[in-house]
Amino acid sequence: MYTRVAMPDLQHRLRTHDLGFLKIVAEFWGVALNAPDAKSALPRLSRDIIDPALVLEVVDALPENARQALDALVVQEGWMAWHRFTRQFGPLREVGPGKRDREKPYLDPVSATEMLWYRGLIGRDFLQRDGELQECAYIPDDILELLPPVLPVGPPLPGRAASPGETAFVVNASDRILNHTCTLLAALRLEDPQRSPAAASWQPPQEVVHTLLGAMKLITSSEQPVAEDARPFLEMPRGEALAWLVKGWRGSSLFNELRLMTSIICEGSWQNEPVDTRERVLALLSEVPEHQWWNIDSFIQAIHEREPEFQRPAGDFDTWLIRDALSGESLTGIRHWDAVDGALLRYLITAVMHWLGLIDLALPGEGQPATAFRFSEAAPQLLMGKPAENLMLEDQLIETLGDGTLIAGTHTPRIARYQVARFCLWVDETQESYTYRVTPASLSAAASQGLKIIHLEKLLNKYGATPPPSLIQALHRWEQKGGESRIQPGILLRVEDPKIMSALRESPAGRFVRDPLSPTSALIDPQAVEKVSAALARLGFLCDLVFPDEEQEQLD
Repeated sequence: MYTRVAMPDLQHRLRTHDLGFLKIVAEFWGVALNAPDAKSALPRLSRDIIDPALVLEVVDALPENARQALDALVVQEGWMAWHRFTRQFGPLREVGPGKRDREKPYLDPVSATEMLWYRGLIGRDFLQRDGELQECAYIPDDILELLPPVLPVGPPLPGRAASPGETAFVVNASDRILNHTCTLLAALRLEDPQRSPAAASWQPPQEVVHTLLGAMKLITSSEQPVAEDARPFLEMPRGEALAWLVKGWRGSSLFNELRLMTSIICEGSWQNEPVDTRERVLALLSEVPEHQWWNIDSFIQAIHEREPEFQRPAGDFDTWLIRDALSGESLTGIRHWDAVDGALLRYLITAVMHWLGLIDLALPGEGQPATAFRFSEAAPQLLMGKPAENLMLEDQLIETLGDGTLIAGTHTPRIARYQVARFCLWVDETQESYTYRVTPASLSAAASQGLKIIHLEKLLNKYGATPPPSLIQALHRWEQKGGESRIQPGILLRVEDPKIMSALRESPAGRFVRDPLSPTSALIDPQAVEKVSAALARLGFLCDLVFPDEEQEQLD
């Protein structure tokens, strides 16, 4: 036979409190308490409170959040670990009798926990539970016996936990989006959005980053960074910057996930409400057990069955004109829920919220579609607008090489990379680094924007190791004299006899002979190879055209 484990009773719950606290409890219960001290007041108060009708009356009058907290304890047979209870239903402020009587916190409670505490409906004590001593929140046993059972309410959990096979390969959320926002801001400042060599492979895609920058009002309608806003963003610590992006995303109607999805095309003048949709999806996701890997398909299916109109408050499935991007098929109507609404849920979970550092993903194997998700470690802070903790510091130095190559890491200060990038040719971008090169052309472009060599020199000294003296000398020489050398493509023409070269130079094709290197060799215009060959043939000299690729093919 099952036997319920008894809780301490009300007298035990109140026995350590002073007369002032007992009078507060009596006032909430509407009972008179005339006693000279706590010792004599306690049995009278307990006797008056333990009345079935009065208990039900007081409990029925509780605010909704306090009633939910009390019901949660009833469901758990009257007790719950204290840390779990206060995490779910709010804290209890620790105050002594003097401060309590002066400030009267019971009149302005900050949580459901405080409401129940000052009514004596819950206690806090170390109890033997599950084979060990635990600090617990509990309902006094003689009150618990008078409370009605809590009937199951609300829908079941949305979906199911993921299986081990669905979580074999984990892809944790990251802050990579901060690097992409920096890179794109620098590219837009140079009026070249595609400047990054790796832009086509970005995750999140460049279009998403661009839309986010616009939604955050970090770029103007003319596609230029808003300096007074972009600079503070680039200077924020990474945790703060990520929280700022999440907050902006969460409240922006300009960032519209439905219209960012590449699998569909939205047409017509109808409008959806991305902010409302986002908040509803976050509420649905909050029902998933904490720290639990959750199957994505089952979550989407549960929402389909329980709340298919999550993004359409009026249940309007027939006036949103949407087509399949690949086939052109109309996706209007609830029968296409999976291709539109279900796809949006998947996009939010596996793409947008993952890119923003909110959701970890798990896959059956590397490179396969995600099958499970959970909120990331940083998600609770980010969703409250607080800086994400434990992100790597931006303390990587810029490496400066003697040949004018600059290498910045993914954790080089973003403001430094944004500024240095304006002086350079962009050579490469990987998961770990960004490679730039200083050239006369890039310096000329920087100078046209009002940047000076002294600015670059200060940046390299501030954010990098001591730059090679040869590079500094070259920069100052360029500033004084401009470009002193140039590398450009050319075609080498060799002849056996100087007379052949002379005849060619005197012919109409002579204008294509650019730079003589010797009496029998010269550089010619790459675009005029066929014309020079024809001219030599007319002069009576046949010409072989030999290029490196052709030589290799002959060897192969």
